[in-house]
Amino acid sequence: MIRLALRSLRAEGPRLLLPALAVVLGVAFVAGTLIVVDGMRAGAYDRAGAFDRHTDLAVHRKGQEPLPTSVVDRVRAVDGVAAAAGELVGTAGIVGADGRPVLGYTVLAAIPTEEALRSYDLVAGRLPDRPGEVVLDAPTAVEQGFALGAPVRVGGDAVAARPYTLVGTVDVDGTSRDVGGPFVGLVGADALATTGRAGYDRVMVAAAPGVTDAALADTVTAVAGSGTTVKTRQRILDDAVADAVRDLDQFNLALLTFAAVAVVVAAFVIANTFAIVLAQRTRRTALLRLVGARRGQLFRAAVAESAVVGLVASAAGVLLGVVLAAGLNALLAHLDAPVPGGRLVLTVPAVLGSLAVGTVVTVGAALLPAWQGTRVAPVAALTEAAVQPARRPGHLRLAAGVLVLAGGVAALTAAPYAVLIPLVAVGGVLAFLGIVLLGPLLVPALVRVLGAPARRLLGVTGGLAVANAVRNPRRVAATATALVIGIGLVSAFVVGAHSTKIGIERSVDAEIGVDWLVTGVGGDLPAPLAAELRTRDELAVVHEWRSAESSGVEVRASHPALVGRTLTGVVAGDPNRFGPGRVLVGADLARVRGWTVDSPLTLRGRSFRVAAVVTDDGPALAGSPAGHVVHLADEDFTALYPDERGHLAEIESASGVTGERARAAIESVVERYPTVNLLDQGAYKKMLTGTVDMLLGFVTALLGLAVVIALVGVANTLTLSVVERTRENAVLRAVGLTRGRMRAMLAVEAVLAAGVGVVLGVALGAGVSAAAMALLGRISGHFTVVLPLGRLGLVVGVAVVAALAASVLPARRALSRSAVEALGDQ
Repeated sequence: MIRLALRSLRAEGPRLLLPALAVVLGVAFVAGTLIVVDGMRAGAYDRAGAFDRHTDLAVHRKGQEPLPTSVVDRVRAVDGVAAAAGELVGTAGIVGADGRPVLGYTVLAAIPTEEALRSYDLVAGRLPDRPGEVVLDAPTAVEQGFALGAPVRVGGDAVAARPYTLVGTVDVDGTSRDVGGPFVGLVGADALATTGRAGYDRVMVAAAPGVTDAALADTVTAVAGSGTTVKTRQRILDDAVADAVRDLDQFNLALLTFAAVAVVVAAFVIANTFAIVLAQRTRRTALLRLVGARRGQLFRAAVAESAVVGLVASAAGVLLGVVLAAGLNALLAHLDAPVPGGRLVLTVPAVLGSLAVGTVVTVGAALLPAWQGTRVAPVAALTEAAVQPARRPGHLRLAAGVLVLAGGVAALTAAPYAVLIPLVAVGGVLAFLGIVLLGPLLVPALVRVLGAPARRLLGVTGGLAVANAVRNPRRVAATATALVIGIGLVSAFVVGAHSTKIGIERSVDAEIGVDWLVTGVGGDLPAPLAAELRTRDELAVVHEWRSAESSGVEVRASHPALVGRTLTGVVAGDPNRFGPGRVLVGADLARVRGWTVDSPLTLRGRSFRVAAVVTDDGPALAGSPAGHVVHLADEDFTALYPDERGHLAEIESASGVTGERARAAIESVVERYPTVNLLDQGAYKKMLTGTVDMLLGFVTALLGLAVVIALVGVANTLTLSVVERTRENAVLRAVGLTRGRMRAMLAVEAVLAAGVGVVLGVALGAGVSAAAMALLGRISGHFTVVLPLGRLGLVVGVAVVAALAASVLPARRALSRSAVEALGDQ
């Protein structure tokens, strides 16, 4: 039987090229992902401790509070400590040579002044030794034209930009402090002042010669005080590697999820291919049974054949995966992405895992077709038919399909009311399984509906195409189902992304009606910024979004001129009375506390009176129940919570001030704060929705491979069907079907098979997105499903064009032989 399998492969190898290509593509995705992540993981090990090459111990705070500077002094005084320095990593901003902020997320780090703890790689100059000095990463210094000794203006969350003297440049490429933007290094005191931090993230310690880490750790622990933990050098490295690998594992899981989709689609293509090929061997299988071959032998031969195909295709997929990994690493390096690319690392587990995935999926997909294809009675060898008629789907399968599909629709419908996101995923999966089970009945019906225009336009040619497409319901259903997966996921993301963008824009329109916005870049607004903006006469309203949690109550800073936009209703009182000394309280909180209009309340020792009881459906802070909100006027909030910062400020121009004057007034202030952006409403919306567009492009590119594999399945099914209908097509040509009409018939057949998959996929994806958007709408009233007809039309158009392209090779095969020669085939 092994020889039989090998001979079958040699004889029918060309028929298995397209399904093998599906396996190659799927395995290449898996192998490429594993190789890339293995390279990143190897790089993470190399980079671990890049800034701790001379650190023997590190003191950390167990909670989120920073370490006071006094801890550094106490640790430095310990016997056996050669050097100790505080370190923090935060954000900052640089004013470029042109007077504008340097673009990109800027990392700021406190650099030790002690030589024994310095672990930076210098490119030029030296590291800072005293306040007022700065180092930059070498690429930023070159791009901005900063020379050593030149002033560089640096600002942060706490202060406006001030000049520092550039004393050196460093190389942080590929390290944890390389996130695609500039790097700024200051001495500890300047770093604390720039970031507004009250202390350091950790204290770095270098041991004196002859002092062991373990012995010194006990002494430092006692001196550092309660609430701190001391890490040895080995633990510092282990934790650095663990943090890097944890992020990579999440990245790996995301990519492998998309790879799994591609592999599942490839499995559908493989299963359909073996079902067709084995059906075309019906007469040969019967002859083998007639001469004594047992069914088990034939089954094992078919499985062995699939194993060889899977193993060879998987090996090719691994080779292609290496190429993909190299391309992705180059792309990550070119884009200067936050996720660092790595070197090519081809590990044994990655190779064996990829080979196993491709082979197991191929064999698994071929098991059922092999089982059914070898159930041939010996008497079938006496028949003329090469292929037995397709079996109709059983009543049990159809009943199960109806129940599963109904369950999926019910789950999608109930998800918004139950406010359960997992229910959306469950509903989508059940709906897809229902489509799979009902496919042999549902797909042919849709083919006939979609084929009606073709019958009217092309007459007999269109009718033949429809008849050929529905001749084998199981076959056309399997072909369309592979497309449903890819198109369904693409459609879900397209509809979801478009609806999310519209929801974000509606939210901005509803909650932000001001002329200008100032936002923090990667963090909160600098502390003095809002106060400086309020001094400008051109500006009537300057409101910084701030909030704090106090005993289960969310306290929000609000402005009397703007607060009405966020309220959904007034239960009692007059919101116009809101101002200094008077507050607005949420209805749920007022009911629990027994507050009414003019009731007194106390916050942090200060007394206020209730101006109105209102409803506010906005999301609450963690630790505060929804509706438990108190609105304070800006000045009252500042008095109670002077250290609370916000990431956004709303600004309105004064009456009679033109937009140009207002913008100039704002720019005159914010130009000294390189960690903020000035935006109008349109630019703010674009900033918020830009991430959605980027994510949609990334996801669509990854899912595009699944769609390509499914379209390979369309071409493969059509090609095998042409082989099966060789004599039939010859008869059609003999009775007058022209070569052009033959091509048209096969093109329509391909478009119908793909079209049904596209229609079902778009319907499924739109349904899942509609449920998700309805759920978000229950949480925030601004979200609702909006169908992007243009983009969905583009998806449909691309699929139709690809299906037409998929019909080219089958048509060439059908027309490659003369009608007389084809009629002679048995």
